[in-house]
Amino acid sequence: MAIISESERTGSRRYGNTQFRFGVVYTLITLAVLIFLNLYCSSTSRELLYQSKQSSMIEKCHLAAAEISSLEVLSPSTVSATVSQMESLRVTRLIITDQSGLVLYDSYTEDSAVGAYALLPEIVGALESNNVFSCDDSIISRAASPIYSYGTLVGCVYMMEYDAEQGAVLRSLQTNILTITLILELIVIVFSMIFALIFSTRMRRVLSSMHIIREGDYSHRVEMGGHDELTFLGDEFNDLTARLQISEGKRRQFVSDASHELKTPLASIKLLSDSILQNDMDVDTIREFVGDIGSEADRLNRMTQKLLSLTRLDSQEDGEFEIVYMAPTAQRVVRMLSALAEESGITIETDFQDDCPILILEDDLYQIIFNLAENGIKYNTPGGKLTIRLLREGENALLQVSDTGVGIPQEAIGHVFERFYRVDKARSRKSGGSGLGLAIVRNMVERNQGEIRVASEVGKGSVFTVIFPIFDPGEEETP
Repeated sequence: MAIISESERTGSRRYGNTQFRFGVVYTLITLAVLIFLNLYCSSTSRELLYQSKQSSMIEKCHLAAAEISSLEVLSPSTVSATVSQMESLRVTRLIITDQSGLVLYDSYTEDSAVGAYALLPEIVGALESNNVFSCDDSIISRAASPIYSYGTLVGCVYMMEYDAEQGAVLRSLQTNILTITLILELIVIVFSMIFALIFSTRMRRVLSSMHIIREGDYSHRVEMGGHDELTFLGDEFNDLTARLQISEGKRRQFVSDASHELKTPLASIKLLSDSILQNDMDVDTIREFVGDIGSEADRLNRMTQKLLSLTRLDSQEDGEFEIVYMAPTAQRVVRMLSALAEESGITIETDFQDDCPILILEDDLYQIIFNLAENGIKYNTPGGKLTIRLLREGENALLQVSDTGVGIPQEAIGHVFERFYRVDKARSRKSGGSGLGLAIVRNMVERNQGEIRVASEVGKGSVFTVIFPIFDPGEEETP
């Protein structure tokens, strides 16, 4: 049964809550927008209908007022005769009053208001010389206009119209807008859920891959698909995982190689010490064994120092680069190794005529030249020669260290810069080699923007060439 840690449960829960919150917020925002659009469309359509109705009703009132204003005398009979001729009005109710509000004509035959005073708000407003219009949601429109005769207010025209069809159209329009709003919101919710589910699935795929990687399976890769930011995240995650896999492989190989290399001198020390303790030996034999133990301890110490150097190279940041000419550093190395060369019968030759300035850490340059020259002495033949040259090739400065030693087989040339690799293990151990010197050289060369090459032939010697870009102060000062 799989065990899920508390952090994993918490992480999943937080992710789910975040997804839910974003979904709710998005839904509420879209709902608010749709409600606003619904209200805006409904009010706009109602307003347009009211404006159209107002223009039509006021126009009819003006038409009736113009006809009645031509009468010499306003009386129920004269007004009724005039209205009977205005067939185009076609309103639900028409009332004509005099200037005092007395109804002279009422189109209603039942419950007629003729002879009574009409105090409707529209009639009162019209008798105050105003054009009045009102309309309610049931599409009952009311309008009134004053009647002038030779510039004098003599009465008013009041009309009422009930338009059931337009009311039904307006209510249908509002209902349709509301229905469309609800359908759109439902679609938004559904698509929000789908998109959230897709996003959640892809994000959980990344999180699951992270958990797998955390357990140590660096070969795992996440497959995202698509062309969005999550795809880019997945690609970056896979690149990072690939680098972790390479780093982990190098780390395991390094630990394995280091353990193997350290085991040999430790085993020798253990064997020699056990021999001294378990056997009766004379003083000279004991001294010889103790000397061997010291030699193995020295070899172990040298190997440890080189391992520490590699660790520092892998972890430390670049220091302050300096403008350096290589000749003085190379001369210092020659002085330091002259005793070792003389002891081995090796002649050191130098050619520093084409020295050029480079930008480098001076301590790294010293270590590079020292390691290459020391190897050229250790793996040389008695009476051989070591040559150190400084050359210029185009825009590059070359450091060339060549020897007349045993050389390197062609199949081994591609591996000489690997950690703990030794061409001849027996000869390397005899000379105190650990297989780390050239690895240190390569790391130092690369972190100083350089390149190292090797050419060799068995029985004739090897040539190591280090290439650095020449530093030109004039180019740096040019704006």
